Amino acid sequence: MKVLIVDDSVVFRTQISAALSGVPQIEVAGSAPNGSIALQKLKQLSVDLVTLDMEMPDMDGIEVLKAIREKSFNVRVIVFSSQTTKGAERALKALEAGADDVVAKPSSGDSQFNKSPQERIREVLVPKILQFVKGSEKPPVVQTHSSEKFTLDSQTPSPEGFQKSPLLGFYPSVIVIASSTGGPTALELIFSQFPANLRTPILIAQHMPPVFTKILAKRLSDLSKRECDEAKHGEVITPGKIYVAPGDHHLQIVRKDGYPTLELHQGPQRNSVRPAADYLFESAAAIFGTQCLGMVLTGMGQDGLCGALAVKRAGGRIVIQDEKSCVVFGMPGAVFKANCYDEIRDLEQITALLKELAVH
Repeated sequence: MKVLIVDDSVVFRTQISAALSGVPQIEVAGSAPNGSIALQKLKQLSVDLVTLDMEMPDMDGIEVLKAIREKSFNVRVIVFSSQTTKGAERALKALEAGADDVVAKPSSGDSQFNKSPQERIREVLVPKILQFVKGSEKPPVVQTHSSEKFTLDSQTPSPEGFQKSPLLGFYPSVIVIASSTGGPTALELIFSQFPANLRTPILIAQHMPPVFTKILAKRLSDLSKRECDEAKHGEVITPGKIYVAPGDHHLQIVRKDGYPTLELHQGPQRNSVRPAADYLFESAAAIFGTQCLGMVLTGMGQDGLCGALAVKRAGGRIVIQDEKSCVVFGMPGAVFKANCYDEIRDLEQITALLKELAVH
């Protein structure tokens, strides 16, 4: 992947370049201190991906992004955004304008502040770049009931011969959704068409930093005209409400005093992410069993695979997004390879399905 780094800070351009150095599949093709120069370099250089700062004096990130799309430059774009409310709002607008993914700029409040900015950038940015390299993801490893592990690829059958169950006449008591790269845009499309008579609670694990998830919840609430908030520890699940796992917190469902209740914790990352959809799906399967519906949308990695296995084992249903409509087919692709899903649909079909199942 040939990368163009666009940022008005020479220090940050240097840090990003150093963070990417030594990665065999990544080459820094150049850098630009502002949007105008970046657009010129895109004409001159062979570039696969642009890292784009949101706050620049000449042209801000949104203006540069719109120009990139209007001029039909065939490049992926990952935006860097500050971890503030304003920064998160800009990041979501950038995703709406065609950015492929977002990275939070390192700050002193990071949980890994003992690491240098270069190290933190490398940890977050490199996987997000490599997700766009075909074949870069390792085959997923899943744990079955026994201690035996299976590495799955397109030629390997599911370790458990799951039967595909029909969704016709299936009305879940809870819907859990997993998403990562491309997820915010997919979620906005889905919830912008949601019915007013939503009755089934929906819980979402979207891989995003703190603050970003709060803005996403507000955005989904505005679009759906439904109550949508970041999940709060100890809150009893309300029918028809939408919950988003807060950034840097795992979200699980527990039964407390007879009621399904939200539980947040900051346990170790799972699949290198927090929140991890696997925790959410597994706990939903344990509480709701056959009445649980899980949906795995676009995203890198394999988060959601173990959760999908848990839902299927409990007799629930799993729907995955098809490859064509995904920004990255990693998460739904892992579930597809494991053959532990009931239906595979594009975003429009998933929206129609949710509108049908979530109102009973």
